[in-house]
Amino acid sequence: MDNTISALQQIARFWRRKLNLRVIGITGSVGKSTTKEVAAQVLSQRYRTLKNPGNLNNEIGLPLTILRLGSGYERAVLEMGFYVPGEIALLCDIALPQVGVVSNIGTVHAERAGSQEAIARGKSELVQALPPAPEGTAILNFDDPLVRKMEEKTKARVFFYGLSPESHLWADHVEGLGLEGIRFQLHYKNETLHVRVPMIGRHSVETALRAAAVGLVEGLTWQEILDGLREGNAQLRLAAVRSSSGALILDDTYNASPESMLASLNLLSELEAPRKIAVLGDMLELGPYERQGHEMVGLRAAQVANILITFGERAHLYAEAARRAGIKSVYILEFDEADPMIEWLKKNLTKDDTVLIKGSHGLRMDNITAALEIQL
Repeated sequence: MDNTISALQQIARFWRRKLNLRVIGITGSVGKSTTKEVAAQVLSQRYRTLKNPGNLNNEIGLPLTILRLGSGYERAVLEMGFYVPGEIALLCDIALPQVGVVSNIGTVHAERAGSQEAIARGKSELVQALPPAPEGTAILNFDDPLVRKMEEKTKARVFFYGLSPESHLWADHVEGLGLEGIRFQLHYKNETLHVRVPMIGRHSVETALRAAAVGLVEGLTWQEILDGLREGNAQLRLAAVRSSSGALILDDTYNASPESMLASLNLLSELEAPRKIAVLGDMLELGPYERQGHEMVGLRAAQVANILITFGERAHLYAEAARRAGIKSVYILEFDEADPMIEWLKKNLTKDDTVLIKGSHGLRMDNITAALEIQL
């Protein structure tokens, strides 16, 4: 099996070196898949662009994506996953990216990778692999101290984005419009643009900034960049559906980390609803951050939700933190199995409810949404 994978990688490495195109590599703890999708939308306004489908972002998926590249392609946007040290260096050796985008350093995969510093070292392999300026460009999140420090590890040109005016490209006046998207002001050099995009949740401004930065680095006009941002079919992860009782269900069950949990709870807080219910499952693979991560999410849930429902063994930590924050026990329900939880939701949801369902992929909480969703 190892020989087969090694052969696949060698063929992809050989094929990449035959192609005359620019490759944009994207990594980070949260937001890399959506960034890949939106950046590809932006670049597609001018260039024939390929992206890795789904989450084919590892030592098998990335070579398979490269082998789909023909001579007609001008850009490739490749998400690069990180599980162990050296993995991104290997992917870069195959893909030869000229542009590297790093979103943030969170606690995802801390169980396997260790500390946030170890995760930062792993992700910095992308910027270390870039060619020197002017050919190479590292697009870095100025607001994340661990990402900002990666400036020291690259010979490429550094392009900062963020919410700070110290960034090259920055945003302010960010306004969440619920399920209608977000509005914000974008600043670059002496220009200010008023932007509205169909991405859900205030945190999506960072995705828009990353994709816009890729567009600027690759020479697109503002009109092309804004057209790409507004295309609106890149909201991969979160789906809004109705239950048979008329409740609005926000299905964000693809995966979960403390960072993405807080972002989803912030979206729930933006929405107008008489009653807000957070159905939160375990976050897996947090390693030493397990208790801290769950408690932080539980505290935020206490501020946002009228009812907190927890699912799974670790999720009891949400409930503990929410009780400490002042939610009465009567408004906290804890379940270890899906069926009784689904029964409770079917019996108790009304048309006035907005329900967030989120947890790690391993819990298959999408089955909860499927059981509640109205069947047309």
